[in-house]
Amino acid sequence: MNRLQLYIRLIRLDKPIGILLLLWPTLAALWFASDGKPDWKLILIFTVGTILMRSAGCAINDFADRDFDKHVKRTAERPLTSGKIRAWEAVAVAAVLAVLAFALILPLNTLTKQLSVAAVLIAASYPYFKRFFAIPQAYLGIAFGFGIPMAFAAVQNTVPAQAWLLLIANIFWAVAYDTEYAMVDRDDDLKIGIKTSAITFGRYDVLAVMLCYACAFLIVLLTGWQYGLRGWFIAGMLIAAGCGLYHYFLIRDRDRMRCFAAFRHNNWLGAAVFSGIALDYALH
Repeated sequence: MNRLQLYIRLIRLDKPIGILLLLWPTLAALWFASDGKPDWKLILIFTVGTILMRSAGCAINDFADRDFDKHVKRTAERPLTSGKIRAWEAVAVAAVLAVLAFALILPLNTLTKQLSVAAVLIAASYPYFKRFFAIPQAYLGIAFGFGIPMAFAAVQNTVPAQAWLLLIANIFWAVAYDTEYAMVDRDDDLKIGIKTSAITFGRYDVLAVMLCYACAFLIVLLTGWQYGLRGWFIAGMLIAAGCGLYHYFLIRDRDRMRCFAAFRHNNWLGAAVFSGIALDYALH
């Protein structure tokens, strides 16, 4: 049981915020792709798959960062970094979860399976981008948003331009919320030499977060309008914009705990966008 608890901590099942940040845009894509009537089996497959792949990504991330995390206050006690589990265990856990996720999509079409391979490669390589890429959060946005083209592929057996636009919106959103997250660890990251958007943006970090939110909102708003969504959708987008404005007041003084609170609050922002989409399809 103690071992199981360590594995749960390794894959962050005790901290589901990451799962939700992946799930909201994936579900939104399913609703867009199916004209508001997604098959319940697809909802189940993509929900469980999101949980599995996010969990696998956490295990790989901890494996890649095991020598860095010990120097960061927030991560020093993670199971792998603190020596409670071994490196090979983290790799094995990630591999098992990835295989289970792939097994989920076996009933789906070939295009979805091909995209899933790309999704795994992107998720596995993300932790290493922090070594050299100035804004690794942009790459994280691709990893966290790859359920979007996969959802369209599963429903339509093609990936239209709107899917790629929604992925770009997700990249902007990820840069916004993960910059807030990186602002928590900025001092530690500077010491150990890891690159983050919070370091790259420097004193313009708050402005960059707000601009990224604005770009994400604009792309989603235009996409929803193109799909014929109006009242409830716009209401959801206005609530999401209100969340973004609230985050400004949380992060403007760059207090560590308030920045972390802003990051966590993005769950409600994503929920507002998805709820507006789902309600508009259901009620118009």
